[in-house]
Order: sequence, then C-alpha cells, then structure tokens
Amino acid sequence: MPRTSVLASLVVVLALAAAVVSLVQGWWLGLVWLPMAGIASNVLWMNVRRERLARAAAERA
Repeated sequence: MPRTSVLASLVVVLALAAAVVSLVQGWWLGLVWLPMAGIASNVLWMNVRRERLARAAAERA
C-alpha cells in the first residue's frame, strides 16, 4: 500500500474521531471535520484504484 494511502486512512480515522468528540461535547463546529474525512477517503480510494489498475496492466503485459 502506498504511503499516501496509509496517510489518507490515518486522516480519515482521526477526522472522524475529532468530529465525534466535538459533537459529543456539544461543539457544532466539529462538523467541519466531516468534509475533511470525505476528501481523505476519496484520496484513499483513488490510490487503491490506481494500484489495482497498475497491477492489472502489469499482469496483462
């Protein structure tokens, strides 16, 4: 797994945890963490997809 995928998954987990903690404590500003988690999730899936496509192309060649 590429380093960016590992970092993106770490950001997803931390952003979701920060959002949950903020909302439990009553801070509505914690909702700002949710788009950050969404963007990091998209980065993660793009990297996974790119890796799968590269592996499939290597098998075909």
